[in-house]
Amino acid sequence: MKLAEHKDLKLAITDLPVKEKDKLLLRLVAKDKVLTEHLHYKLLEDETDLEDRKEKIKTDVAEQILELKNLNAKEALVKVRKMITTVNHFYKVTKDAVGEVELKIYILNIIPIAYKGKILSYRDFMILFSVYYLKTVAVTLNKFKKLHEDLQFDLSGEVNQLLDKIYSSKLASAAESSNLPKEL
Repeated sequence: MKLAEHKDLKLAITDLPVKEKDKLLLRLVAKDKVLTEHLHYKLLEDETDLEDRKEKIKTDVAEQILELKNLNAKEALVKVRKMITTVNHFYKVTKDAVGEVELKIYILNIIPIAYKGKILSYRDFMILFSVYYLKTVAVTLNKFKKLHEDLQFDLSGEVNQLLDKIYSSKLASAAESSNLPKEL
């Protein structure tokens, strides 16, 4: 049931006494962890906390990079997905589109893209890793293009570094077939 479909319910909610609204709001917020974290960020944090959140993610990623070099493609895919999921959660909480793009570009730039595969496996996880990596790059580039042109200018060096990394690796043909630009 969507609230927009029930205008009478919307009116009834707005007519509730303030105390009752507060109780209902607190109950609803308690049921959604992301909403709770978003409200905490919006009501109790400031710009320095946003930078702290970004730095914490960068620090966590930098620590995990050392592990990635010794993993096979399947294990690396799991780790990289978790890293990107962390950034997606960061965006849900902060609604900071610039920070999301910045963090994803950082992660995609820093992670290795060549892994050893398992010899006796019915799935080629290097292909799955490559597909995931290139899709993530494409989605990030689309979000990058929606940013203000000054912000795009600031991040263009890292984006070109990422694209150069892709086109100088084994992913070049797959990137070309998925229409990723060679540079901005």
